Amino acid sequence: MSDEINEPHEGEEEVVNEAKETLDRQARLARFEGYLNHLRMQQSLSMGFLGGLAAAFAGAILWAIVTVATGYQIGYMAVGVGLMVGFAIRYAGKGIDPLFGYMGAGLSLFGCLLGNFFTLVGFASKEAGSGIFETFSLIDYGLVPGVMAESFGIMTLLFFGIALYEGYKFSIQKVTDEGFAAYLKAI
Repeated sequence: MSDEINEPHEGEEEVVNEAKETLDRQARLARFEGYLNHLRMQQSLSMGFLGGLAAAFAGAILWAIVTVATGYQIGYMAVGVGLMVGFAIRYAGKGIDPLFGYMGAGLSLFGCLLGNFFTLVGFASKEAGSGIFETFSLIDYGLVPGVMAESFGIMTLLFFGIALYEGYKFSIQKVTDEGFAAYLKAI
């Protein structure tokens, strides 16, 4: 009789193995959730915003300098603004949530519009022979949207779209297997 108790019944070993696999999956999932929580604790929406805003301003200024110096509106400048904003938000904000991407897209659009505006100010300053800061005080800001709309074309829309995509994509920190493995070694 004791031999019958110790011998595995048909299918019993398979059930035990499935139970072990389920427990292993649940343990891995719990460790991964711990890793995600660890990353979320490091996120900073405000730091991401400040970094992205600084990059948007810097990109807009560079855009205006290059455009006024060359006399050509270069669509790739929008792509550069999107990259700058996205990487600044990723570095400063350390975000893994989509909210960081939305912020990156919004600040990229802001940087592109600001770049166009600074370019108009630069051309107006050059034409009037006045300084940049003096030109800011002379502008009729009610006319700015109309003037900017005149310079807005299909290519502008294309490059702004790419900038928004980049601002979104590059603002979010990637969750990698390597990062997870390093986390597991640290705990």
